[in-house]
Amino acid sequence: MSQLEEEIWRRLGQVMDPELHRPLTELGMVEAVRLHRQEVTVTVKLTIAGCPLKARIESDVKAALAGLEGVSAVVVDVTVMTADERQKLTQELRPLRHSSVTRDGSRVRVLIVGSGKGGVGKSTVAVNLAVALSQLGRTVGLLDADIYGFSVPRMIGVDRRPVVLSDDMILPVEAHGIQVISMGMLVDEGTPVMWRGPMLTKLLEQFMGDVMWGELDYLVVDSPPGTGDVAITLAQRLHQGQVVLVTTPQAAAAKVAVRVGEMAKKVGQRLLGVVENMSYLRCESCGAESRLFAGDGGKELAEALGVPLLGRIPVQAEISAGGDSGQPVAWARPDSEAAQVFAQVARAVEAAAWEVAAAAP
Repeated sequence: MSQLEEEIWRRLGQVMDPELHRPLTELGMVEAVRLHRQEVTVTVKLTIAGCPLKARIESDVKAALAGLEGVSAVVVDVTVMTADERQKLTQELRPLRHSSVTRDGSRVRVLIVGSGKGGVGKSTVAVNLAVALSQLGRTVGLLDADIYGFSVPRMIGVDRRPVVLSDDMILPVEAHGIQVISMGMLVDEGTPVMWRGPMLTKLLEQFMGDVMWGELDYLVVDSPPGTGDVAITLAQRLHQGQVVLVTTPQAAAAKVAVRVGEMAKKVGQRLLGVVENMSYLRCESCGAESRLFAGDGGKELAEALGVPLLGRIPVQAEISAGGDSGQPVAWARPDSEAAQVFAQVARAVEAAAWEVAAAAP
């Protein structure tokens, strides 16, 4: 092998698969490199036909070899792995897939974002908390466990299905630096999910057991409101989970959320604190806060459960606009008041999560 060919392979060894986060060469995805005069042809084997990240992989390969002395053109020849090759890859990846989430003694912190009732902005908090934790330099996964009322894909800007390597290996979709999985990626947005408890439980088991999360710092779980089948399954499987409760200032929302907090205590989960959403509206002219809801639900809920109030999220147009456009406010408007509060909540959650974990027997 010539010195130039060695350098080509070295550079290709730095090109990462966007979903598996490992070098293409290590995954066996670079089948051949042919050098003819000053033109390099790289044959890349994708894991599946119609891979949604085909263009990105091609671009990354060309970028890696750009400017290399002795190379004037780079051609990427794309093929697809055979069933046997994909099975071999699956076997190699299986020990690494989801162990960080499901094994006891794992370093991952599982943060379950819950509420007593719908409409309080639980998913908004879950998405922006995940983004804010990622902005702290952490590796974050986001599991949308709200099977009936999924909204995470739209809020975080995911419009494609996850890659399924085998019956028991699913690759999460990346968005804004976060690994995401949701029922909303498996069905059209307007399709109702009409399943009974056992089917919900089975899907949730797949999301927790068959998704290749890798080594995470945090798995943020958007739990459905209340204390139904899914919440119970989460409590049973993610007994190391730490709970963040979301409420509005309304007493009706806060009092219902107490039940979720008490359930978490009964199953051995830890309550990290409360986030009050839609707390106030700030006047653009004078800066004064106006309360849109009667009550002080966040403070009262925190006091009732003996946990801190982690933050008060304002009513801000950027929050809903970001959720509708797939650009969370914590990502798109980091200097906004709302994003600053989410960053404050993320720092408070991080301090509490690791402090509590360190104190656990």
